[in-house]
Amino acid sequence: MMSGECGVEGMEAIHAADEAVAFDSPLTTHHSPLGFTADLFSSGLNGALRRWPNVETQTLSLFDKRAGLTPSWKPHWAQVPTVGLTFPLGFEFQPKPDDAGEKDELKKIAGPKVADSELAEHADRSAQKKATRLKPPSDAISLEDRLFYLLQPPLQTMLAGQELIMPFEPFPYQYEGIAWLFSQKSALLADEMGLGKTMQAITAIRLLLRGGQVRRVLLVCPKPLIPNWLREFKAWAEELSPAVVEGDSVRRRMLWQMPTPVLLVNYELLVRDWADMLDDEKPKFDLVVLDEAQRIKNRDSCTSEIARSVPRKRSWALTGTPIENRPEEMHTLFEYMTVIPKGGTPDLRQMQRLSRDYVLRRTKDLVMKDLPPRIDREEHLELTPAQKSAYLDAEQNGIVHLNELGDQISVQHVFELVLRLKQITNFDPLTGDSVKFERLAADMEEIAASGGKAILFSQWTKTIDWLKARLPAECGTLVYHGGVPHKQREPILKQFKEDPNAHLLMMSYGTGAVGLNLQFAGYVFLYDRWWNPAVEDQAINRAHRIGVKSAVIVTKFICKDTIEERIDKVLHEKRELFRAVLGDGTNSNASLSMSASEIFGLFDLKARHGKGTKKIAPKPAEPVTDAA
Repeated sequence: MMSGECGVEGMEAIHAADEAVAFDSPLTTHHSPLGFTADLFSSGLNGALRRWPNVETQTLSLFDKRAGLTPSWKPHWAQVPTVGLTFPLGFEFQPKPDDAGEKDELKKIAGPKVADSELAEHADRSAQKKATRLKPPSDAISLEDRLFYLLQPPLQTMLAGQELIMPFEPFPYQYEGIAWLFSQKSALLADEMGLGKTMQAITAIRLLLRGGQVRRVLLVCPKPLIPNWLREFKAWAEELSPAVVEGDSVRRRMLWQMPTPVLLVNYELLVRDWADMLDDEKPKFDLVVLDEAQRIKNRDSCTSEIARSVPRKRSWALTGTPIENRPEEMHTLFEYMTVIPKGGTPDLRQMQRLSRDYVLRRTKDLVMKDLPPRIDREEHLELTPAQKSAYLDAEQNGIVHLNELGDQISVQHVFELVLRLKQITNFDPLTGDSVKFERLAADMEEIAASGGKAILFSQWTKTIDWLKARLPAECGTLVYHGGVPHKQREPILKQFKEDPNAHLLMMSYGTGAVGLNLQFAGYVFLYDRWWNPAVEDQAINRAHRIGVKSAVIVTKFICKDTIEERIDKVLHEKRELFRAVLGDGTNSNASLSMSASEIFGLFDLKARHGKGTKKIAPKPAEPVTDAA
């Protein structure tokens, strides 16, 4: 539009033109300036759509033989990640969703097989839940940041669209946790033990890497948990193979510099290697994840200082007990997440405000509607060096002795060796080292802090007494086995039920597997494994029964590369075979027991002269079961 002055000049030009036409004179034109400056509104949409991974190059020598690494000549093609765009619901031009198509997409998420029928039932039910949309983090100020997350498709569609293979579909609350982590630069996932913090973190990392939002991830955890993280990555993100920082100092230095997507290290090696590296040698990460983050609660410790000093763009922490005794512990976690400056005095009101934005905690009671009645966890643990040395010596000497027996060998001889090895996996008799104890102590710290109750089963009263002497007083440990007088047993059960400070009841399979009702316990630990899974099920059913108000989380400790893995494999195959033929294998003790030939097969031996081909019950030198 012309201004007022431009309008007057225009009218004069028109009159002059009319006069020129009237007298047949040449036409004269006058130019009136109509230009103006227009400022377009900056919406941030283009910036949100332009998000793309920044590609950097890093020089790496592949021929450094000192690190024990062999260069690969196989070409690797770079796959350019893309971020899908789906408009929010409500646009007229958007086609209506096809319910059948959406269900087909969701099927891509699930694996071909679900072991537990209860788990499958709840997974199918979760597919009918509403879609989980990504939300921008509460501290996102720029419109570009907020639009980026708002314009993403629902999480279920994102997972299905990328055809990600998963062992089973996540529960609704796990979808919410994955979506929350995906959008958070600073996050503390504080779900109660057993609700799947590990798989939520792995799936969120997987999506961030695929979308180009991060390129290098450092994951720090206690050493006993490294095998468990590797196992979970294989299950939930098979295309990602984390590099583990281990070996001698030269190899570790090379691993720190390798541009691997996910680097896994334990707290002890992080402290040792970080202190030895020069400042210009220290790598930078897009994301650092601290598992069992309560390890840094003491802000003055070396572990805490180094963990908070690692250069990073995103900071996540995983722990079921973010605060145990003092508010300073939570303050240290907020310092790590870089949402408050280092130092200063903890402010309870400030931490309450920050918790609303940066902490996500769900308990079993809150998500009970999404959970199956029973959740099984298998903790595959690495023996400590002392345990491994004792185990290898006992196994080698035992096999030599069995071979020397020749035709005189019997199932009892093999059985005695098996028991000796199983006891070493519980704890080293010389040094007292025990990887199972380390894992149990960490889990019980979390359970006790949340006021929960747990039951532990073991074959040996000796193991139970050994644990009782070493567990901290905060666990409130009680003992119930054949060595306890009958008149004391009922008061022990009553104390475990009514005393809020009693958090752990340790029982032998013989006294605790039958006839007791302990439905108020939410956790069950199988410290060592029985020969027959039906006996284990009877023990677990002390806490897991019809009508129980909360899910029961069952943890089975299995030491890697030991007799426990071999026994577990045999029993698992027998149970699967029994279920395939008859539909169930929980109440058939005889069918699921190990035969003598299977006992021999644990050491690649053959039963000689047909000895011991029937099903057997364990009869060790040291009593395995207790008198009632």
